[in-house]
Amino acid sequence: MASDGKNALDRKYPLDGKNVLVLTTNYGTEQDELTRPVAALRAAGAHVTVAAQKPGDIRTLVADRDEGDRVRPDTTLTRTTADGFDAVVVPGGTVNADRLRTDQDARRLLSAFADTGKPVAAICHGPWILVDSGLAGGRELTSYPSLRPDLENAGATWLDREVVVDTAGGHPLITSRRPKDIDAFTRAIVDTLDTGAIPA
Repeated sequence: MASDGKNALDRKYPLDGKNVLVLTTNYGTEQDELTRPVAALRAAGAHVTVAAQKPGDIRTLVADRDEGDRVRPDTTLTRTTADGFDAVVVPGGTVNADRLRTDQDARRLLSAFADTGKPVAAICHGPWILVDSGLAGGRELTSYPSLRPDLENAGATWLDREVVVDTAGGHPLITSRRPKDIDAFTRAIVDTLDTGAIPA
């Protein structure tokens, strides 16, 4: 069953003790889709680890074309496992998402979270990796509109909503469409971790 995220951010530090992993490449990640969820999750008390393909800076973009902030990752995808983390987040950015979906370690990590019933969250072009990881079939989700055919061809039900939280497929799946949906996306992640949503 899918539902729209509400608001656990009203409480201070609802994610104290929670660990969240963010997956990204080193170039092309949409700036706000990386930096704003990371900041909001940390403000809610979570310990957030950013894992990139390589140890160097992440060169973000704004609207897929303008240079954005440089972000220092905490670790690399190859050195990371799902152990000890409570959720995984995949930001968008067309270049980032297109490269990440073919990364073996990124797919390995996403599958590990899903297999253990942990929340998987992806925004904008980020849900592309759900197709390549075999996690889109039978799920209700959303994404940047241009991904709709790929996701539907993979067996997903695509919904035009700012955030879709699907807990009916073995693990919570949280998806959003674009940067303007970041606040709703982040609230849904916080709410899911705060309530300990159990998949049906």
